[in-house]
Amino acid sequence: MYILVSVFYIIAGFIWGDWRNWRRYYPTFLFFMIGDLLYNFLLFNKPMWLLNDLILPNHTIISLLYMTTIYFATVLIYLGRFPNGWKQRFFWFLLWLIIYLATEYLNFRLGFIKFYNGWNIWWSALFSGMIFFILPTHHKRPLLAWVISTIFIITLLTIFNVNISDMK
Repeated sequence: MYILVSVFYIIAGFIWGDWRNWRRYYPTFLFFMIGDLLYNFLLFNKPMWLLNDLILPNHTIISLLYMTTIYFATVLIYLGRFPNGWKQRFFWFLLWLIIYLATEYLNFRLGFIKFYNGWNIWWSALFSGMIFFILPTHHKRPLLAWVISTIFIITLLTIFNVNISDMK
């Protein structure tokens, strides 16, 4: 399933991504990727979700595939076509939130993602909403994005009672 989704995003990235200016988006792609790497590292012993697949062997491989394909295509399309007006930005944000949530919900229903430790699709909606808010923020004001992300991560760690002893 994850290979199929990745292929879809790669094709979408080639069709709609702003490849001409990929260097402008590269720092934000790395920021996006670091966020997922931090999740996988910090919550190794207390995951909120785990991915599994019929072909790919484990969560780590699936996450790395996502990071290198889906995240890069997302950044190229989302930021490359980011609208100017606030109303258009809101609908662009909403479209991407729906795309990510629909993909996650389908994967959940098919058993390719399992939630743990109180996480659920509603938390994923909030988390994905934060992602699509923070990507353009990082693109324009990286330090502000790091501050907001740090506060958000600490808040989630507190809500889900993740202690330092729970971390790898």
